Amino acid sequence: MTLADGKIDDSLIRDGNVSTFMVDVVEASKAVPVLVDFWADWCQPCKTLTPLLEKAVLAANGAVKLVKINADENQELGTQLRIKSLPTVLAFKDGEAVDGFSGALPESEINKFIAKLGGDSHAPKVDDFLAKAGKLLERGEVEPALELYGQISQADPSNLEAIGGLARCLIKLGQIEKAHGVLKMVPAKSQGDRALAGAFAALDLARKEPEEGVLIELKKKVEANPSDNQAAYDLAENLFAAGQRDQAASTLLDIIRREREWNDEAARKLLLKMFQAAGLADPFTVENRKHLSSILFS
Repeated sequence: MTLADGKIDDSLIRDGNVSTFMVDVVEASKAVPVLVDFWADWCQPCKTLTPLLEKAVLAANGAVKLVKINADENQELGTQLRIKSLPTVLAFKDGEAVDGFSGALPESEINKFIAKLGGDSHAPKVDDFLAKAGKLLERGEVEPALELYGQISQADPSNLEAIGGLARCLIKLGQIEKAHGVLKMVPAKSQGDRALAGAFAALDLARKEPEEGVLIELKKKVEANPSDNQAAYDLAENLFAAGQRDQAASTLLDIIRREREWNDEAARKLLLKMFQAAGLADPFTVENRKHLSSILFS
């Protein structure tokens, strides 16, 4: 998009070079397709092609990005990518070059090229982008997921699924207060929406990060008295906040196995909250849900 001062939003179109290539192209393409335009000052067809590429990318409204690279100033990169003529455009998707063309194409062909990549400017599929961001987050590729969720929420500030995903990414990156700020901006009437439940659960658990020495003391208490359910419960809560998710689940499963009804099923409820925070498709949730079911239905 073009900003109020007439400058182009560099989240969609930016100049790149050999040192920024991995971040701006390879990593960024895991969220959305990235076009790489190799050009040079002396190249007349480049002066025709580049404005058409910029126009098409801006029209795509975040469905695709453009990185412009001066071939003369980045000859090593051009050699690595086997650039033999200018202009050359390479399309990166999921971290790899998947398509490309050389020479100046007409605007209609550029639009077709972008549409083939899944960046059709006339029919952006928000649900597809949300699904892709969710898969990135599940695979632990937090920063590309964060970028994609951020683009969706910027385009549609009312998209609760994107806001929830954005907050969960920030929490995984340790930016707890920033995540809290994102969720705090959601209108009160929408804060109970299912799309935000996982983010709020993750935030609540993340903000219980233990002070130094607390985990050690709780572990000693549980080792000294394995039937101390309250100590085990507190230990599990602190383990999860410290990122030791499997140990946290195992500790809660032990309580459930030993005394399922303890404290109004507090252990089971906390475990379900952890599942919600991690995400229903997260391997942690899938595996430990099986263990929980085997106890409850044995």
